Amino acid sequence: MARVQLTDSEWEFIKPYLPVGEYGPYPERLRQQFEGVIWRFRTGGQWREMPAQFGAWSTVHNRFRQWRDARVFEALLEGLIAEAAKRGEVDRPCPWSASTPPPSGPTTTRPGCTWTRMSHLFGEGRHGG
Repeated sequence: MARVQLTDSEWEFIKPYLPVGEYGPYPERLRQQFEGVIWRFRTGGQWREMPAQFGAWSTVHNRFRQWRDARVFEALLEGLIAEAAKRGEVDRPCPWSASTPPPSGPTTTRPGCTWTRMSHLFGEGRHGG
């Protein structure tokens, strides 16, 4: 059995970012599926190697793709940055906007900036640029 991926408080923060459509996913399985995505990237394992506790690997993989395409991870990262800023844990805002990439590529720290936006990690601007 894999270890617990998220605390209850972490899940309560993440849950509102995950879309629930008319035909699924079933809300009671969202945490299980999200934790499966965490398992995949934490371990570096193959999707097909995913422990059964997260559900069918193909379902978790499809959910990951849907969330990726809906920019859920981008929104989640920006929400985390906003929460950190409320607590004073962000030194100062980044000197570039979401539509203007940093001068020398994506990283998580730069002189004068503690964070970058998730869209730069994917190599695209916020508005599809």
